[in-house]
Amino acid sequence: MKAYAMNGAGNAFIVIDAREHGGPLALSPARVAALHERHPFDQIMGLESHGVADAHLRVWNADGGEVGACGNGTRAAAWLMFQDDNRSRRTLAAQGGALGARRLDTGLVEVDLGQPGLGWRDIPLAREMDTMKLDFGIDLPGGGRLEGPGAVSMGNPHAVFFVEDVAALPLAEIGPRIEHDPLFPERVNAGFAQVIDRQTIRLRVWERGAGLTLACGTGACAALVAAHRRGLTEREAVIIADGGELPVRWDADGHVHLSGPVEMEGELDIEGLV
Repeated sequence: MKAYAMNGAGNAFIVIDAREHGGPLALSPARVAALHERHPFDQIMGLESHGVADAHLRVWNADGGEVGACGNGTRAAAWLMFQDDNRSRRTLAAQGGALGARRLDTGLVEVDLGQPGLGWRDIPLAREMDTMKLDFGIDLPGGGRLEGPGAVSMGNPHAVFFVEDVAALPLAEIGPRIEHDPLFPERVNAGFAQVIDRQTIRLRVWERGAGLTLACGTGACAALVAAHRRGLTEREAVIIADGGELPVRWDADGHVHLSGPVEMEGELDIEGLV
């Protein structure tokens, strides 16, 4: 079993390759906390053996909770798998469903995260509501209010607010309030999207269980889906995160594809922690 520090557009991961381990990873919240203390991260990506797919992918947030999806982390895990040989495609089984990955000619990795969930139960929400524009808002410190986010599930729940100036928002203050609002029984990733033009979105995301991160892959996908549903963008756009640019496309079959940079930072010593 080996572990690596990696990042995707600044989104920090520990990727644990346990495909040869022969059993599932046993990561309790206490073990996740110990790993985070030694090697800070946004998410842990675990690769386990699988009878059908090339690997079974698991995801833990920094708070120790296991979750269904992580877009940039999936790209990082797939990038690591592509180092095994010259194959250009991989399949991963994940909690949110089957995922596909392909190596692009540019050297980047693109992942197919499947179809977004757009029903209120898919998110999930505590009550029935139009997910294109939720009947939900939050007061801003010092006055003003954000209202009507779009809700999208990318295997994990997202609420995307469309704003005029994302840099002006006190995300550290309002992010936790949105994440823990009773409307979202499984909590929620809170995205704040500034549409630059029909092919460009500036985005910042408060991630549930991780806080404000430099990038969020599923958040980028959710932002494009929510924006296109409102007629604000085309079906393909570049999402500009604090840590880099993430191209996203929502294809004609309804699948959302995410690409972007991946950086290998080095192998980690996790002896005694996993």
